Amino acid sequence: MIRLCGLTRCFQAGEQRVVGLDALELEVAAGDYLAVMGPSGSGKSTLLNILGLLDAPDAGEYWLNGEATATLSEARRAELRSRWIGFVFQSYHLIPRLTALENIELPMVLAGIEPEVRRQRSHELVERLGLGSRLQHRPGELSGGQRQRVAIARAIAMQPELLLADEPTGNLDSRAGEEVFALLEELNAEGLTLIVVTHDAQHAARARRQLRLCDGRRVHEASWELA
Repeated sequence: MIRLCGLTRCFQAGEQRVVGLDALELEVAAGDYLAVMGPSGSGKSTLLNILGLLDAPDAGEYWLNGEATATLSEARRAELRSRWIGFVFQSYHLIPRLTALENIELPMVLAGIEPEVRRQRSHELVERLGLGSRLQHRPGELSGGQRQRVAIARAIAMQPELLLADEPTGNLDSRAGEEVFALLEELNAEGLTLIVVTHDAQHAARARRQLRLCDGRRVHEASWELA
């Protein structure tokens, strides 16, 4: 599903050139579960932004489902993001004035999906994620765990094949964090490719593969079969 060849991304900080990713090589098969770890500045967020087509490399190639993405037009990148990729962020990124249900429906509205289809899909997600009694509440009226479940529902509303999660439990207590990871792993078990950036070694150990970055380079990778 994903193939990175010599992926390099650099940034200019004043007079200093900062290497975000340094000739990174990586392959991720459809349905895989990868945890990405590393210290601050190791390239984790840079990698996730490129995988999510929010940024482009300076050199190297990123192939998504057999399509080279480095030179795509912004219109095509937006189309691929909408069709293939879901995002879950540490800070939820919900729209405060919209209800839980409206936040979940938003990507489908932007994609032009018919109202009856998006309403049915949204209600199915709300029930599945245990938000049935909260669908008319706005984000400020929800707990952190509930907000993250709304964010996950919004991320999978377009039925993507790849879910990118950036520190999805960073703002949650241990119980809510466990519930969120259990939900992500349930989605992965159903075939969704899952890539999670996390600082939590216990959560990372649950993934099928672990990738550790330092200074934009892969310094360690481990993999095993999940029970």
